[in-house]
Amino acid sequence: MIIGEQKPFEEIWEMVKGHKQLTVFGCNTCVAVCHQGGNKEAEIMASLLRMRATQEGLEIDIKNGGIERQCEHPFFESAKALLDQSEAVLSLACGIGVQFVAEKYMNTPVYPALNTTFLGDVKQDGFFTEKCQACGDCVLGVTGGVCPVSRCCKRLFNGPCGGSSNGKCEISKDIDCAWQLVVDRLQALGKMDDYEKLVPIKDWSKDRAGGPRSFKLEDF
Repeated sequence: MIIGEQKPFEEIWEMVKGHKQLTVFGCNTCVAVCHQGGNKEAEIMASLLRMRATQEGLEIDIKNGGIERQCEHPFFESAKALLDQSEAVLSLACGIGVQFVAEKYMNTPVYPALNTTFLGDVKQDGFFTEKCQACGDCVLGVTGGVCPVSRCCKRLFNGPCGGSSNGKCEISKDIDCAWQLVVDRLQALGKMDDYEKLVPIKDWSKDRAGGPRSFKLEDF
């Protein structure tokens, strides 16, 4: 799932305070699970903005709403009337959702309320860990399901660096050495032969930093 965290309130206020009407718009999937961007958070954010506007003597009509996902067209039907009347939108979605809303409403300013941080899993309620950086060239099949791109601080592909100690990364004793995790996993699977395989130089042109990509299901 996509993990995000709310921007500092002052940063949000500076983006939106010049508008006379604003819709605070929640996204009820990924960022709702991490308690940063769902309908509840949109309602709270709208209340905070109303209070700030009152304190500064500004008249801003602030509404709030939300949909299941801000990255798919069908979900927008239920919010069409709200968004059609919006002078500006403060989106509590990830960066994908913000761009999706902006493309649908070309003449409406759409502002991000969150910083999109990483792709992660739900370790336990309220605790999320980064597991994927969407590099576009997955090597999990030979690393025992442990990602060296997201979990090795140096993005090493052929074993640990010389700084690891007692299974921990030299960056911090609180960070597991990714390659220790790889070895532990391969041993558990009885697949240590995979550890001996040299991973070639990675094709970083497939990485998310290499430019926008898209695909159609019928192409596969």
